[in-house]
Amino acid sequence: MLVIEDINVYYGNLQALRGVSLRIGEGEIVSLIGANGAGKSTALRAVSGILSPSSGKIRFLGKDIAGLPPHKVARLGVAHVPEGRGVFSNMSVRENLELGADARPRGKPEGGGMDRVFSMFPRLAERAGQMAGTLSGGEQQMLAIGRAIMAGPTLMLLDEPSMGLSPLLVEEIFHMITDMNRAGATILLVEQNASMALSIASRAYVLEAGNVVLQGRTEDLRNDPGVQAAYLGDV
Repeated sequence: MLVIEDINVYYGNLQALRGVSLRIGEGEIVSLIGANGAGKSTALRAVSGILSPSSGKIRFLGKDIAGLPPHKVARLGVAHVPEGRGVFSNMSVRENLELGADARPRGKPEGGGMDRVFSMFPRLAERAGQMAGTLSGGEQQMLAIGRAIMAGPTLMLLDEPSMGLSPLLVEEIFHMITDMNRAGATILLVEQNASMALSIASRAYVLEAGNVVLQGRTEDLRNDPGVQAAYLGDV
Protein backbone atom coordinates (compact mmCIF):
# COMPACT_ATOMS: atom_id res chain seq x y z
CA MET A 1 0.00 0.00 0.00
CA LEU A 2 2.78 2.43 0.94
CA VAL A 3 6.33 2.32 -0.39
CA ILE A 4 8.95 4.81 0.74
CA GLU A 5 12.18 4.64 -1.22
CA ASP A 6 15.41 6.30 -0.14
CA ILE A 7 13.92 9.60 1.01
CA ASN A 8 15.99 12.46 2.40
CA VAL A 9 14.27 15.21 4.36
CA TYR A 10 15.74 18.45 5.70
CA TYR A 11 14.70 21.16 8.14
CA GLY A 12 16.70 24.01 6.67
CA ASN A 13 20.29 22.77 6.72
CA LEU A 14 19.56 20.00 9.21
CA GLN A 15 19.04 16.58 7.65
CA ALA A 16 16.30 14.72 9.52
CA LEU A 17 15.93 11.60 7.34
CA ARG A 18 18.81 9.92 5.54
CA GLY A 19 17.89 7.50 2.78
CA VAL A 20 14.92 6.02 4.62
CA SER A 21 13.02 3.19 2.94
CA LEU A 22 10.06 1.21 4.22
CA ARG A 23 7.01 -0.69 3.02
CA ILE A 24 3.53 -1.24 4.44
CA GLY A 25 1.15 -3.85 3.12
CA GLU A 26 -2.61 -3.58 3.13
CA GLY A 27 -4.11 -4.42 6.52
CA GLU A 28 -0.86 -4.20 8.46
CA ILE A 29 0.05 -2.28 11.58
CA VAL A 30 3.66 -1.19 11.13
CA SER A 31 5.47 0.72 13.86
CA LEU A 32 8.37 3.16 13.79
CA ILE A 33 10.31 3.21 17.04
CA GLY A 34 13.34 5.16 18.14
CA ALA A 35 14.54 7.85 20.53
CA ASN A 36 13.32 11.44 20.45
CA GLY A 37 14.72 13.21 17.41
CA ALA A 38 15.30 9.98 15.48
CA GLY A 39 13.07 11.11 12.61
CA LYS A 40 9.89 9.17 13.32
CA SER A 41 7.48 12.11 13.16
CA THR A 42 9.35 13.52 10.19
CA ALA A 43 8.65 10.32 8.26
CA LEU A 44 4.90 10.68 8.88
CA ARG A 45 4.98 14.35 7.88
CA ALA A 46 6.70 13.44 4.63
CA VAL A 47 4.00 10.89 3.83
CA SER A 48 1.12 13.26 4.62
CA GLY A 49 2.64 16.12 2.64
CA ILE A 50 3.52 18.47 5.49
CA LEU A 51 7.17 18.07 4.48
CA SER A 52 8.59 17.48 1.01
CA PRO A 53 11.55 15.11 0.60
CA SER A 54 14.53 16.61 -1.16
CA SER A 55 14.98 13.27 -2.93
CA GLY A 56 13.48 9.79 -3.00
CA LYS A 57 10.00 8.48 -3.72
CA ILE A 58 6.81 7.92 -1.73
CA ARG A 59 4.18 5.76 -3.45
CA PHE A 60 0.69 5.26 -2.06
CA LEU A 61 -1.40 2.65 -3.89
CA GLY A 62 1.04 2.98 -6.78
CA LYS A 63 0.78 6.78 -7.05
CA ASP A 64 3.82 8.97 -6.38
CA ILE A 65 2.72 11.38 -3.65
CA ALA A 66 6.09 12.86 -2.64
CA GLY A 67 5.73 16.62 -2.54
CA LEU A 68 1.93 16.67 -2.91
CA PRO A 69 0.24 19.21 -0.59
CA PRO A 70 -1.45 17.73 2.49
CA HIS A 71 -5.03 18.30 1.32
CA LYS A 72 -4.39 16.32 -1.87
CA VAL A 73 -2.75 13.48 0.07
CA ALA A 74 -5.76 13.41 2.42
CA ARG A 75 -8.15 13.22 -0.54
CA LEU A 76 -6.31 10.11 -1.71
CA GLY A 77 -7.18 8.36 1.57
CA VAL A 78 -4.33 9.15 3.98
CA ALA A 79 -5.29 10.48 7.43
CA HIS A 80 -2.66 11.91 9.79
CA VAL A 81 -3.30 12.03 13.55
CA PRO A 82 -0.52 14.40 14.62
CA GLU A 83 1.60 14.43 17.73
CA GLY A 84 -0.11 16.70 20.24
CA ARG A 85 -3.58 15.86 18.84
CA GLY A 86 -4.15 19.19 17.06
CA VAL A 87 -7.83 19.50 17.90
CA PHE A 88 -9.56 22.82 17.25
CA SER A 89 -10.06 23.90 20.86
CA ASN A 90 -12.63 26.66 20.21
CA MET A 91 -14.89 24.31 18.22
CA SER A 92 -17.18 21.62 19.54
CA VAL A 93 -16.50 17.90 19.39
CA ARG A 94 -19.11 17.55 16.66
CA GLU A 95 -17.61 20.41 14.63
CA ASN A 96 -14.14 18.86 14.86
CA LEU A 97 -15.53 15.58 13.55
CA GLU A 98 -17.40 17.32 10.73
CA LEU A 99 -14.11 18.90 9.61
CA GLY A 100 -12.64 15.42 9.35
CA ALA A 101 -15.46 14.41 7.02
CA ASP A 102 -14.48 17.25 4.68
CA ALA A 103 -11.27 15.35 3.89
CA ARG A 104 -13.11 12.21 2.76
CA PRO A 105 -11.94 11.08 -0.70
CA ARG A 106 -14.39 12.26 -3.34
CA GLY A 107 -16.99 9.64 -4.18
CA LYS A 108 -16.22 7.45 -1.17
CA PRO A 109 -19.35 6.50 0.79
CA GLU A 110 -19.64 7.81 4.33
CA GLY A 111 -19.65 4.36 5.89
CA GLY A 112 -21.34 5.29 9.14
CA GLY A 113 -19.42 8.49 9.77
CA MET A 114 -20.46 10.18 13.01
CA ASP A 115 -22.42 7.18 14.29
CA ARG A 116 -19.39 4.94 13.82
CA VAL A 117 -17.12 7.33 15.72
CA PHE A 118 -19.62 7.71 18.56
CA SER A 119 -20.01 3.93 18.82
CA MET A 120 -16.22 3.55 19.09
CA PHE A 121 -15.83 6.50 21.47
CA PRO A 122 -19.01 6.83 23.59
CA ARG A 123 -17.43 9.63 25.61
CA LEU A 124 -17.33 11.77 22.48
CA ALA A 125 -21.04 11.19 21.96
CA GLU A 126 -21.65 12.37 25.54
CA ARG A 127 -19.59 15.51 24.86
CA ALA A 128 -20.68 16.22 21.26
CA GLY A 129 -21.60 19.82 22.02
CA GLN A 130 -18.65 20.51 24.33
CA MET A 131 -15.71 22.67 23.26
CA ALA A 132 -12.75 20.46 22.35
CA GLY A 133 -10.37 22.56 24.41
CA THR A 134 -12.21 21.57 27.60
CA LEU A 135 -11.76 17.82 27.05
CA SER A 136 -9.22 15.76 28.98
CA GLY A 137 -6.03 14.66 27.24
CA GLY A 138 -7.40 11.18 26.64
CA GLU A 139 -10.66 12.53 25.25
CA GLN A 140 -8.76 14.88 22.92
CA GLN A 141 -6.76 11.90 21.66
CA MET A 142 -10.01 10.04 20.99
CA LEU A 143 -11.31 13.10 19.14
CA ALA A 144 -8.16 13.34 17.01
CA ILE A 145 -8.50 9.68 16.04
CA GLY A 146 -12.24 10.05 15.49
CA ARG A 147 -11.67 13.04 13.23
CA ALA A 148 -9.32 10.90 11.13
CA ILE A 149 -11.87 8.08 10.97
CA MET A 150 -14.44 10.57 9.65
CA ALA A 151 -12.21 11.06 6.60
CA GLY A 152 -12.69 7.41 5.65
CA PRO A 153 -8.95 6.76 5.23
CA THR A 154 -7.29 3.79 3.62
CA LEU A 155 -4.11 4.50 5.58
CA MET A 156 -3.89 6.06 9.05
CA LEU A 157 -0.72 7.73 10.32
CA LEU A 158 -0.74 7.81 14.13
CA ASP A 159 1.92 9.95 15.83
CA GLU A 160 2.51 9.28 19.55
CA PRO A 161 -1.09 8.40 20.48
CA SER A 162 -0.10 7.52 24.06
CA MET A 163 1.72 10.78 24.81
CA GLY A 164 0.68 12.32 28.14
CA LEU A 165 -1.93 9.67 28.92
CA SER A 166 -2.32 7.55 32.02
CA PRO A 167 -1.42 3.85 31.74
CA LEU A 168 -5.12 2.93 31.81
CA LEU A 169 -5.92 5.29 28.94
CA VAL A 170 -2.90 4.06 26.99
CA GLU A 171 -4.31 0.54 27.16
CA GLU A 172 -7.69 1.84 26.00
CA ILE A 173 -6.23 3.79 23.06
CA PHE A 174 -4.15 0.84 21.88
CA HIS A 175 -7.18 -1.44 22.14
CA MET A 176 -9.04 1.00 19.88
CA ILE A 177 -6.15 1.01 17.40
CA THR A 178 -6.30 -2.79 17.11
CA ASP A 179 -10.07 -2.58 16.68
CA MET A 180 -9.63 -0.10 13.81
CA ASN A 181 -7.11 -2.42 12.21
CA ARG A 182 -9.48 -5.40 12.48
CA ALA A 183 -12.13 -3.23 10.83
CA GLY A 184 -9.84 -2.78 7.81
CA ALA A 185 -7.56 0.19 8.52
CA THR A 186 -3.90 -0.02 7.59
CA ILE A 187 -1.83 1.81 10.20
CA LEU A 188 1.63 3.34 10.36
CA LEU A 189 2.29 3.97 14.05
CA VAL A 190 4.92 6.21 15.61
CA GLU A 191 5.15 5.55 19.32
CA GLN A 192 7.64 6.35 22.08
CA ASN A 193 6.23 3.46 24.13
CA ALA A 194 8.12 0.82 22.18
CA SER A 195 6.79 -2.08 24.22
CA MET A 196 3.17 -1.17 23.48
CA ALA A 197 3.94 -0.45 19.83
CA LEU A 198 5.62 -3.80 19.33
CA SER A 199 2.76 -5.58 21.11
CA ILE A 200 0.20 -4.62 18.42
CA ALA A 201 2.31 -4.23 15.25
CA SER A 202 3.20 -7.06 12.91
CA ARG A 203 6.45 -5.43 11.76
CA ALA A 204 8.58 -2.51 12.88
CA TYR A 205 11.42 -0.26 11.80
CA VAL A 206 13.96 1.20 14.22
CA LEU A 207 15.16 4.72 13.43
CA GLU A 208 18.35 6.26 14.79
CA ALA A 209 19.54 9.73 13.78
CA GLY A 210 17.40 9.67 10.64
CA ASN A 211 18.50 6.20 9.51
CA VAL A 212 16.71 2.85 9.52
CA VAL A 213 19.07 0.67 11.55
CA LEU A 214 16.83 -2.36 12.10
CA GLN A 215 13.65 -3.78 10.65
CA GLY A 216 11.72 -6.98 10.90
CA ARG A 217 8.92 -8.86 12.57
CA THR A 218 8.02 -7.49 15.95
CA GLU A 219 8.63 -10.78 17.75
CA ASP A 220 12.18 -10.81 16.39
CA LEU A 221 12.81 -7.21 17.39
CA ARG A 222 11.42 -7.80 20.89
CA ASN A 223 14.04 -10.54 21.32
CA ASP A 224 16.90 -8.46 19.90
CA PRO A 225 19.33 -7.60 22.74
CA GLY A 226 20.06 -4.16 21.27
CA VAL A 227 16.37 -3.27 21.03
CA GLN A 228 15.76 -4.59 24.54
CA ALA A 229 18.57 -2.52 25.99
CA ALA A 230 17.73 0.69 24.12
CA TYR A 231 13.92 0.71 24.08
CA LEU A 232 12.35 -2.04 26.18
CA GLY A 233 14.31 -1.99 29.43
CA ASP A 234 14.67 -5.16 31.39
CA VAL A 235 12.63 -8.03 29.96
